[in-house]
Amino acid sequence: MAGIRWVAKGFGGLDDFSSVPCAPADPGAGEVTVRITAAGVNPADLKHVLRASDPTLLPMPIGYEVAGVVTAVGPGTRIASGPVAVGDRVAAFRVHGGYASAMTLPAEKAFAVADSVADDEAAGLLLAGCTAAEMLAESGAQAGDTVLLHGASGAVGATFLQLARRAGVTVIGTSSAARRGAVERFGGIPVVYGPGLTDRVRAAAPVPIVAALDAAGGPEATQTSLELMADRSRIVTVVDREAATAHGFRSLSGAAASSAAFRDSVRGELLSLLAGGELTVPIAARFPLDRAVDALALVAAGGAGGKVVLTP
Repeated sequence: MAGIRWVAKGFGGLDDFSSVPCAPADPGAGEVTVRITAAGVNPADLKHVLRASDPTLLPMPIGYEVAGVVTAVGPGTRIASGPVAVGDRVAAFRVHGGYASAMTLPAEKAFAVADSVADDEAAGLLLAGCTAAEMLAESGAQAGDTVLLHGASGAVGATFLQLARRAGVTVIGTSSAARRGAVERFGGIPVVYGPGLTDRVRAAAPVPIVAALDAAGGPEATQTSLELMADRSRIVTVVDREAATAHGFRSLSGAAASSAAFRDSVRGELLSLLAGGELTVPIAARFPLDRAVDALALVAAGGAGGKVVLTP
């Protein structure tokens, strides 16, 4: 099965990304080969390259989440959700090298995809969705509580809003003026960021806010969270580790063992909610695989307004 995949040949950024020919290895025990029909594009795809420095990692495969069709199954192999056969549709996360036409991957990373779920939604759900689920769990919010979410109109924000609504948690969500509707769509109370943000959040909150969560980053999000939350243990970021260290609040990262374990544990549940129509993945843009750098540049710049996917 000939095709292409994207790799980083250095650690300098998008200029070091290159597409190269690939032909996936035959799957061994505990592996499946998947013809990729959609791949999620995430800020982490670039950040993890920029943070690396070990030359033995090069060329570094890019992409952590995919959907596709199984083309080969290793001996005695089952995927995470059960039996698997050639021709089955699957979604997989956390893989290494998802920007590709096809790949052989650990079967434990793959889950069956329901016929009702589109490829791009299946490919775009799990990285943002697992992050959102962990943020909600770490907030400590219960039914009837209100939380603040910075960056509520993005891919993580969209899933967070939906999960919070299912849990009976009210979300004050910051966004640009143009993206207010994206927050309202999933049940959030939109507040436009900019000068005076703290006062606007207080005015919008129906009850005192129990946690401030950051999926946007930047000084304004940090300062607003600090002004609203006297207890810094109730401030959580998934994007600004330096601010968390400087100000003594919490930072979550999928690279941490505890976060990875939690995120792995909710993959099946999130896909079930998607299949049942209880979750939606708003797709902001689709790019062909040969324009992966353009897709990642859009996502890395922020403001995509939903999920960006590659469609080989």
